[in-house]
Amino acid sequence: METIRKYYTFSLFFTAVCFALAAWYGWSSTGSVTATLGILWIVLVLSILEVSLSFDNAVVNATVLRDMDPVWQQRFLTIGILIAVFGMRIIFPIAIVSLAAQVGPMEAVSLSLNNPERYEQIVSDAHVSIAGFGGAFLAMVGLTFFFEEDKEVHWIAALEKTINKFSNVPAVEIGLVLALVYGVSTVLPPEDSITFLTAAILGLITFIAVHAIAAIIEAREARKKAAGEIVKSGLGGFLYLEVLDASFSFDGVIGAFALSNNMVIIALGLSVGAMFVRSMTIHLVRTGTLAQYRYLEHGAFWAIIVLGIIMLLSARWHIPETITGLLGAVLIGLSFWWSVRHNRRHPEDASLSTDD
Repeated sequence: METIRKYYTFSLFFTAVCFALAAWYGWSSTGSVTATLGILWIVLVLSILEVSLSFDNAVVNATVLRDMDPVWQQRFLTIGILIAVFGMRIIFPIAIVSLAAQVGPMEAVSLSLNNPERYEQIVSDAHVSIAGFGGAFLAMVGLTFFFEEDKEVHWIAALEKTINKFSNVPAVEIGLVLALVYGVSTVLPPEDSITFLTAAILGLITFIAVHAIAAIIEAREARKKAAGEIVKSGLGGFLYLEVLDASFSFDGVIGAFALSNNMVIIALGLSVGAMFVRSMTIHLVRTGTLAQYRYLEHGAFWAIIVLGIIMLLSARWHIPETITGLLGAVLIGLSFWWSVRHNRRHPEDASLSTDD
């Protein structure tokens, strides 16, 4: 109970506000109790869907945040969540419609409220490019974790050790992602194939660019530190986390249309889920949970690889979001259980992690 009060109070308050807004919107737009209850149910399901799809996002966020300066940690958890909630869950779908239909933002908003079927169709038609960009970016995130040269802890030992043997091969992750992207593009219609390949390449470029910015900033900090200055910036990590969160949100936004094509309902439901992801991130960072459960990161990054592959494949085949969420939950659950088992068998490792 203390943990819930400490880390999840604001999320629970935010949830209450969103459900109150959903009830008001449902009643004012329909005048029916039954229809209003139906809207509240969709908001609840959407929020659960977002949490289930994004728990691995919280773990990865915590992995990056724990090495960031406290000031930048706070900026991500405040400014960053505003971008995540309002930018990706509200502005992003409107921007897609504006670009795809070549209309202004206000016309896109009007379209979402007055012609939701057309709005849904436009967003769905943009799925090929979204799948290419988001899938390539997420696949790179997951593979980069396992191709680190100095990795010593392995969860699925036989597979992860084999992967790690090739960690000194330059750009091996990029080659694997490009091979997968090309393979998917061969089963797409010609017009979709070009769109998919272009979006995937942009996803790779974005991943490389964000990491390049981070490397430049780190090099600058190293020079200042060598000169006796104590300066640490988290700008590179902040940018990386924002792009990562955007990539994670793609599947949730697209999947939401399976339940509703109303922009207001989708925004309310996904925003509740995004806020709980923020709370989980804070919880993981502040309590040092990742250090206590040594394989939890591995499970999250395997889940990211699976999500990236599913997003790429979804350009050709529809894969239900429930399957995506279930696979991620199973991988993270197994890694958590494996960590608990390891701590029981090797209590000295658990105590060292707690001390750290």
